[in-house]
Amino acid sequence: MTTVLLVEDEPGLADSLKTELEFSGMQVILARDGKQALDYFTQYQTQIDLIILDWMLPKIDGFSVLRHIRRESQVPIIMLTARSYIGDKVAGLTGGADDYITKPFEIEELLARIEVALRHGQSAKPSAASSTYQIGDLMIDDDTKRVQRGTRLLALTPREYALLLALAKNRDQACSRDDLLNQVWGVDFIGQPNIVDVYIRQLRHKIDGNPKLPRLIHTIRGTGYMLSASLDAG
Repeated sequence: MTTVLLVEDEPGLADSLKTELEFSGMQVILARDGKQALDYFTQYQTQIDLIILDWMLPKIDGFSVLRHIRRESQVPIIMLTARSYIGDKVAGLTGGADDYITKPFEIEELLARIEVALRHGQSAKPSAASSTYQIGDLMIDDDTKRVQRGTRLLALTPREYALLLALAKNRDQACSRDDLLNQVWGVDFIGQPNIVDVYIRQLRHKIDGNPKLPRLIHTIRGTGYMLSASLDAG
């Protein structure tokens, strides 16, 4: 059974969502503020399969909860927000959220997004075939999800990690934006293809320190990207 940590302070919406999710066969742990969310996450971390997290919460705001959880776990997180500003949505995604949904919404849409997030979360779990990738002084351990550049440990969001892993599996080979979009976001992704470019810039900043001078992630003729330690990769 899928266990969901639902974090929502509006009583009517919280109770309604809990009922709908339980009716769909999920077990729901309901937290009504940010502090309670972190307490429940600490207590039930090994059991939680997905988190639905409201942005505006009492005691500790949703974005702070998101950042705290991302320091400890790669569990899929869907943000609920009444904010329609693109800057807020980008902040949530770059802060580690796997998806967001703007209020008001239909339960069918939320259930569909939960299904996608869980599918991506399952595909990101280590398996017997997982391995370690070494590109120059960049090391990716897919068993532990540990990424290291030299002696520097890199803190990546789940989506950044998935994108880097896709590039590593195709090291020294050009990957088109469409290929990366399908591998990392899935063929059912609803959004703009340039989201790949946004995440590439974030990866370059974290890996190389300066996204304008990439040394490992290379742009290939403006059509895609390549992970390579070769200085003449492009």
